[in-house]
Amino acid sequence: MTIDFTDYLSCLKADPAHEHAQALESSYHEAARVMSPRGLEHYLTGIKAMCSLNKGPDLVMTYVQEMPAVVKEVGEDIIPDVVSALMKLASHTSGTVIMLIMANMPLAASRLGDFEVMRGYLNLLHQLAGKAPRGLRPMMENMDELLAKLTLGGLRRWALWGAQAHARDLDGQLAYFGLKTESSRAVLQKERRGTLFVDNQRKLNFYLRALWARAFFMRPTSGDYESRTGLKPFIEDFQIHLPDAFDAWRGIPGLELYRAAAAHCAAHMVYTTQAISGEQLNPVQRIFIGLFEDARVEALAIRDFPGLKKLWLQFFTAAPESGETVERHPLLDLMMRLARALLDADYRDPLDLIDETAAAFRSALAVRADDNQISWDAGVDFYNRAVQIAAIPSLRILEDWPIPYRDDNDYIWYFDENLFLTRGVDYLPASQQQVRRNVNVMEMVNEVDCELAGDDAQEIWTLSTPFWLDQEGCTINELEGKEPVSEPYHYQEWDYQVQLFRPDWATVIERRQGRADPEAMDDILTKHKPVASRIRHLIDALQPQGIVRRRGYEEGEELDLNAAVRAMIDIRRGVMPDPRINIRITRHVRDLSILVLMDLSQSTNEKVGVKEGEPGHAEAPSILDLTRESTGLLAWAIDSIGDNFAVHGFASDGRHDVQYYRFKDFNQPYDDDAKSRMAAMKGGLSTRMGAALRHAGWHLTQQPAQKRLVLLITDGEPADIDERDPQYLRHDAKKAVDDLRMLGIHTYCLTLDPEADRYVARIFGENGYSIVDQVQRLPERLPAVFAALTG
Repeated sequence: MTIDFTDYLSCLKADPAHEHAQALESSYHEAARVMSPRGLEHYLTGIKAMCSLNKGPDLVMTYVQEMPAVVKEVGEDIIPDVVSALMKLASHTSGTVIMLIMANMPLAASRLGDFEVMRGYLNLLHQLAGKAPRGLRPMMENMDELLAKLTLGGLRRWALWGAQAHARDLDGQLAYFGLKTESSRAVLQKERRGTLFVDNQRKLNFYLRALWARAFFMRPTSGDYESRTGLKPFIEDFQIHLPDAFDAWRGIPGLELYRAAAAHCAAHMVYTTQAISGEQLNPVQRIFIGLFEDARVEALAIRDFPGLKKLWLQFFTAAPESGETVERHPLLDLMMRLARALLDADYRDPLDLIDETAAAFRSALAVRADDNQISWDAGVDFYNRAVQIAAIPSLRILEDWPIPYRDDNDYIWYFDENLFLTRGVDYLPASQQQVRRNVNVMEMVNEVDCELAGDDAQEIWTLSTPFWLDQEGCTINELEGKEPVSEPYHYQEWDYQVQLFRPDWATVIERRQGRADPEAMDDILTKHKPVASRIRHLIDALQPQGIVRRRGYEEGEELDLNAAVRAMIDIRRGVMPDPRINIRITRHVRDLSILVLMDLSQSTNEKVGVKEGEPGHAEAPSILDLTRESTGLLAWAIDSIGDNFAVHGFASDGRHDVQYYRFKDFNQPYDDDAKSRMAAMKGGLSTRMGAALRHAGWHLTQQPAQKRLVLLITDGEPADIDERDPQYLRHDAKKAVDDLRMLGIHTYCLTLDPEADRYVARIFGENGYSIVDQVQRLPERLPAVFAALTG
């Protein structure tokens, strides 16, 4: 469908062929993938608003291109807030600064990670525009460093301190917000937090899913403007709200603190089935009841997962840091000791009241663990007895609970219906609703509904042992039928513009290509008989030599008689003898695993040396044919040597579908089965090289070899249909090569692109590639390259 964008580009050249209209159309299609019709309407209305500011075309196009990325991170509801904030800023600063703010908006959205926190960021920019307008530009130029080190609260304190300190010093504002002064760096270091929520959100999601096999939704909060709890966790709208950063606490790392807080909140959501009545209770009584309810849900969680006890108990046993004030109000100290006694049955307190109360509560738990009325009863009873021992302090003191991982307990009073219990898996995201089960043969035969389950199946059943079909002469898993695919493998990608990884950005799915006559691979040896003869000499030179005896060592396994006789003669002559009279025996073994990775993109179907329409085009070999022949020769050579090797290939159709083919695996012999798959290889789609290299590296890490090598054969540079920036995938491929090198995996590229000098050295290094100028020579060059790398 063609859309007329003339009305939205009234301030620009609205010719449909003009670059502005083309850019808007491209960005609109990207926005349509992440926005609802209502969001698209807000998006287009925002374009009109940007035009009405009369700040130039760059601001409008920056908004057009960056807003879809912001929506991906925090949702489309942020669009009106962003547009409103930019329009407010227009009266305080220039169009260039507003453009910089908009350009940094995706970065801010990815680092802050939440709609409400993002609104707080926009409010901060509006404050600074009024207090320190000259500081906005240098602040935007350093925003990547600031958001990498600060939470929103830290950024607010850093910025407002600078605005106040340099309120009348315009040059001072430029220097402070540009991070060029000692005071700026000092305040930045002071406000820097230890562990950021945005860096660990995925880990926490996986942690909770591993425990309870459920999806828990977590959001960051900033203590500066979340007046409800400050930095205390809380549960609201069936979501866990955690502080956007945690410092280490008494030597316990911030990530441990996040794990403890997330697990505690999740325990409330899993084991709470009804609200506790708060009628006729004062606030102090509610705090005491909450203390026992915390103990109840933690006890149930520890019953299912005993390791959680160690996670939570460390916060009660950690020694105070030097200089920390540990004096507390007597009643608060009593509550702390009771909380420890409820969590740790081995703890003994000097006060009999605490031990008796903890023992009575554990007895009630053994009988009515799922009934939170026992928390109400125990809390009220302990309150009546505790107030006779210690006076009740102000409510502020009791609410200042010193154990940082526990939430504010509002959830137990204002209970949200447990949607997991009432609605089942329908509440889970669509991507999590499909279940895979491993069943036995009888279940598969008697109960399976459909042998060929589609993507909409609620359950997919698989067999752990092969199921043989006599009529087919093979197992059910070996039938071609519908193309089988693997579980998705998610890999990060490197964004060179922001110098950060995009987590789980590319998805690799292992597929299989068809089969063909395996004799086609044997015919390659006949076709290239001269090359095969030369390869035979290489094989002989690379064969393992077994036991090697080397003379001339001072220490060894055997005595060299000739050297020993010469030494005795020297001694008799009064001459210093040569002490190297031993023979050292070593075993020469080639401990190598190599993975040959082939680029199977659409460009490999091009004919070599003959253009389309010229005579002989149909008979001319394609790049794919030469790749198959050279790989066949190399596979024959490696198999003859005895090295452990695999032959894989890849192509891509966008970042969500990087197709990976395993023609021969490491544990598979080079037999007719592998040859038939190699004979049937086909080319198509694009070249997302970084994701394929990472997946190939993962396969190599499963091999116990000392030396591991990825030998990549490609005919062009990295490219894909969803990336318009040619540098993006090049930088990602380079990062993938560097990451594999850190894992001890060497990567070597054999490229068929005669113009590869422009990029291949930057990706693979000066000594990590070879260019085959004449594609016809690939079959003879590839084995020689292998010999040079592994000899």
